[in-house]
Parts: sequence; C-alpha cells; structure tokens
Amino acid sequence: MSKSDFMDSQEKINDLLKERLNADEKFPKSIFKSIDFKGTPLFTFGDKNAKKVIVFIHGGAFINEINYQHHLFCLAISKKLDAYVIAPVYPLAPKHSCDETFDLMDDLYGSPISKMGKDQTISLMGDSAGGGFVLSFCQHLKAIDLPQPNNIVVYSPWVDIALSNPPYDNDSDPLLGEIGLREIGKSWAGELDTHDYRVSSLFGDNTDLPRTLTFAGDNEIFYKDILKYHEKLKEDGVDARLIVGEGMFHIYPLFPSPEAWAAFKELKKEFE
Repeated sequence: MSKSDFMDSQEKINDLLKERLNADEKFPKSIFKSIDFKGTPLFTFGDKNAKKVIVFIHGGAFINEINYQHHLFCLAISKKLDAYVIAPVYPLAPKHSCDETFDLMDDLYGSPISKMGKDQTISLMGDSAGGGFVLSFCQHLKAIDLPQPNNIVVYSPWVDIALSNPPYDNDSDPLLGEIGLREIGKSWAGELDTHDYRVSSLFGDNTDLPRTLTFAGDNEIFYKDILKYHEKLKEDGVDARLIVGEGMFHIYPLFPSPEAWAAFKELKKEFE
C-alpha cells in the first residue's frame, strides 16, 4: 500500500511525467526556516556557526520535492550531531535534468568551502536519489578542482539509474518499482547516457573519494547495485563502510523504528 501505482505501470508513469511536465512549479512550503541562495530556497537546521556543516540532498526519485520526513530527519541530525544542516530545493525531473542541479551544487558547495574556518568540517549526505547524486557529485568535484568533503553518508543510494543488472526484485520493495524508475531515470539524465557517472555513480571513478558510510536494506530494489558499488569503493581504495539492515526496506534509517535508532548510533560513530 505504500508503493505509488506508477512504479509498476508503464502507462501510469508516462501519464505522471507528462502531468509534471505541464504543471506549474512551486517551492515546497514548510514550518522550517529557509534562506535564499541565488533564487533557490535552502532549508537550514541548527547553528550556522557549528563546527560540522552537512549538506543534505533529499531523495524522491528526482521527481518529488523535499518532504516533512526529510525535514524532521535533518532536524534530528542537526541536534544529535551538533551540526549545521543545509538542504537545498533542487530542480526536479521531468521539467529539469541533472545539469541544472550540478550547476546549483557547484555554487552551493563552493560557497561554504570558501568561508569555512580551520576547525570546521563539511559532509555530504543524501538518501535514495539524493544519495546517488551525492556520490556522482563527489566524483565530479575532481573535474572542477574543488576539494572533497570530509566524509560522505548515503542512505539507499540510487547508484545506477540505467538499472543495468536485471532482474530486480520488485515484489520485496514496498516503495519502488523497476518500470517507474527506468522512465524517471531517463528523464533525469536528459541528454546524458544513463550510464554516465553524473547520473549513475556506479560507473564513475571513486579514486580519492573521502570516507564513505552507506546504509541499505536487504529487501530493497537497489540492494544488489549498492553492494556492487560498495565493492568498487573498496577496490578504488576508499575507506568505505556498509551497514545492512536485515529484512529492512529502502531508506529505513529515515523511519521511526528500533532499526533506525541502531543506524543512528552508527551515524554518530562516523562523526565522533
């Protein structure tokens, strides 16, 4: 009941993308504070002078805005880690493709980097589609000659929007489906090939990436791709750690559960 019907129907995903393409764009409303960054809202949580700065890229299959669940998670992170969390409202498919979000993040990431004090750290974090983008963006940082963050944390990252390793287990995942994901992935890629590292980090170069912590549930559709990506991280010499939630689903650490609290303890270790 938690899975959107367009995830398993070609007709419905086509209709949804057509509807979104023709819909008016509106920035999401929230009770949480936001600031303007070159015309883009950034939700912020915690003290901006905190020693830890975290840029959080939200999930939603690149078609859904940041939601209340993401806001609460960012708030919890800011409090538990004593961090300043920045969550940008980035351009979404199908009206937009990945290029515009890369342009936004180039500027946004470069801005705190240039203003950071010697005792400050910056981390990149994201869930699902946002997690996949974070990994691609860190591969991209080498091309634009910006420093890597101190560390990366991703939850159920979408590392291969081409879904190039079928078959995928649609039945076990209560949130996602292969049919819908394939069409959304093409829309997000725009003119890029879906195997391009900028949309599918699985096919990128991880050399010199910072310490990376990944969470995944073994009942999610992305699980085997995440395992494959984790092995590539290790092969490329990255200090990588994978936490697997047994019997758990996509982005399980963002839901209130005992397993999520266990995941949060692992997250705190990463920032100690």
